[in-house]
Amino acid sequence: MTQQRNALVTGASRGIGAAIAQRLAEDGIFVFGTATTPEGAAQVSDSLGDCGSGILLQLPEENSIRSALDAVEATDRTIDILVNNAGITRDNIFLRMSGDAWNDVIETNLTGLFRITKPLLRSMMRNRWGRIVNMGSVVASTGNPGQVNYSAAKAGIEGFTRSLAIEVASRGITVNCVAPGMIATDMTADLPDSVTSDLLSRIPLGRLGQAWDVACAVSFLVSDQASYITAQTMHVNGGMLAT
Repeated sequence: MTQQRNALVTGASRGIGAAIAQRLAEDGIFVFGTATTPEGAAQVSDSLGDCGSGILLQLPEENSIRSALDAVEATDRTIDILVNNAGITRDNIFLRMSGDAWNDVIETNLTGLFRITKPLLRSMMRNRWGRIVNMGSVVASTGNPGQVNYSAAKAGIEGFTRSLAIEVASRGITVNCVAPGMIATDMTADLPDSVTSDLLSRIPLGRLGQAWDVACAVSFLVSDQASYITAQTMHVNGGMLAT
């Protein structure tokens, strides 16, 4: 009987992260999904049932990361799959962007990824098997007005992905990036109709993506079928990048 894999999905309480956690659970993987509040962690536990557990995690805080990893270790499960999905935005045009807005986004989206990946990578190295998927964005390639901080962080994630993949490939570990385009989430639901129409005009498929579209891409990349794919960025954007 094949041993069950265990995954950690950051930012799993809603949107794309929740869809990823649910899809991996359906694939037979035990999922630890993180949230930034106790209520969010409880919601993750409820949604995953026997297939997973919610964990409190604040990526900018090293003590929070240690506590989260201690909680995983207490279950006697070892993380084989890491999906770095958590992220924040602090949008503003560059000349009005505060230092805090820059630092918050870089600290959570990029430095936080470094902090959570490093300790989990050690066990993958020992086991000579692992899957790491980092969540990028189409704006890493296209740029986006008002998101200099976010675009910089996402571009950094792509570079992080390629370099780490080369370092750990000999240990049977793959590292890839999934870069969503415009996905229907709480954030896009609040956009004015004029903005949504403009976005749709730039997407050849003529619709916003769904969180499940991204989740299915992640599901493939962490599977055995993707064992020869590493150091890549998979774009899930309806052709938006081609325009």
